[in-house]
Amino acid sequence: MSFDPHLAEFRFGHGLSPDIAPPQSVGEMLRGLTDTDDMAERFEIEPFPVFRQRMVQRESLQKQFKKVRGTDEGKALQKQIKLLKKDARQDHYLWMTAQILRATHSQTPFRERLQGFWADHFTTAGKAGIARRGVSPYVETTIRPHMSGKFEDMLIAAVTHPLMVHYLDQERSAGPNSIRAQKKPGKYGLNENLAREILELHTLGVGGPYTQNDVRELAELLTGLTFKINQGRHFQKALAEPGAETVLGKSYGGGQPHIRDIEAVLRDLARHPATARHLATKLAVHFVSDQPDPDLIGAVETAWRDSDGDLSEVYRALLSHPAAWDPSVSNFKQPFDFICSAARALAVHPRAIGNLSEKHARQRLFEPLALMGHIWQKPSGPDGLAEEDNAWITPQGMAVRLQWAVIVPRLLVGQLPDPRDFVDTALGPRADETIRFAAAAAESRAEGVGLVLISPAFQRR
Repeated sequence: MSFDPHLAEFRFGHGLSPDIAPPQSVGEMLRGLTDTDDMAERFEIEPFPVFRQRMVQRESLQKQFKKVRGTDEGKALQKQIKLLKKDARQDHYLWMTAQILRATHSQTPFRERLQGFWADHFTTAGKAGIARRGVSPYVETTIRPHMSGKFEDMLIAAVTHPLMVHYLDQERSAGPNSIRAQKKPGKYGLNENLAREILELHTLGVGGPYTQNDVRELAELLTGLTFKINQGRHFQKALAEPGAETVLGKSYGGGQPHIRDIEAVLRDLARHPATARHLATKLAVHFVSDQPDPDLIGAVETAWRDSDGDLSEVYRALLSHPAAWDPSVSNFKQPFDFICSAARALAVHPRAIGNLSEKHARQRLFEPLALMGHIWQKPSGPDGLAEEDNAWITPQGMAVRLQWAVIVPRLLVGQLPDPRDFVDTALGPRADETIRFAAAAAESRAEGVGLVLISPAFQRR
């Protein structure tokens, strides 16, 4: 089994496009990850430092409002706060459409798929107010720039990010013997959420070589990590547990508490053999099959260990292994990828999605996505989306996909393509006589296009 341009688009991208030629080599796919990020420039998503200013403004207005509650001035401030929330909510949908457009028009769709993978790996969310809309800016600033570098750099950026600190309640964590805890006994306590997710989800994996004592020691080392709305990431020594902590048999800290100690343990965890195994397996499962070839996992794992988690080398190992190009295995598309691949096959114009009103974005994209089982950027837990095919192949999920495939494309495209031509556009060599007959026999273009989009060949990577 060797490189296949069409399979490259299906498995490692968002499917075929009538306007964009498939890649011709693994080297081309890898170069695309380090070339100019045209899609980020064309379809902009606000970086988190800019987004954070919305939070700063909201906090300032809220403080003023508390002083004049019940007055005309208070009502005016309350209106300003509502407008801030409205703007953030509308931009939340705008950023979702930008992500779809990147997938639709990218010459390097492997980049977009990798962003989805790593954003899910480092799942986070704001819990209330404007912060609820901060995931896209977080991903834009924290995930996207690090996808081809060292994993340890992405790990540090993600798990110490204000949104992650907030999501896993790290700002509430204080060492039992910290200055703050000693001054106010009983008010502050140790929170293990972030430490547990770092070990269990982000690095070593479930069943990795760590104990509950490692979780606690890491949690104590993480104390002091917090954030300030007007500053971003912040280390507060008064919350930090004094003394050294031992994680996986190695001692960290011991002098004046400093965020460098946290970064040191994260770098070691990123390079740990168990992390290499965990992430190699996860990459193979996500991109190739629920039950990937063990030799594929081994090759990716070896590349990780030999390069200390250089992600470019990890991807090279993944894409260079024959098992990655085995056409007999496949994965079922997750809901967001299904919508992206449909938009790509239809070559949806940027204005058709980018100019959607909030109402239409909800009706045509957000709400169907939720009914398929994926509530956009509102995770049920820090472990992200399910990878197993059977999580998405459900009666309701498939019914909604069919309904979406028949109704929404004509709202996005206007003049739909002839289904007989669209079979080849969307499926290429995957098109068989059964789907060709169904498309030709359809009573309308909408029905014919919908049948192609819901076909088993289109639903699988």
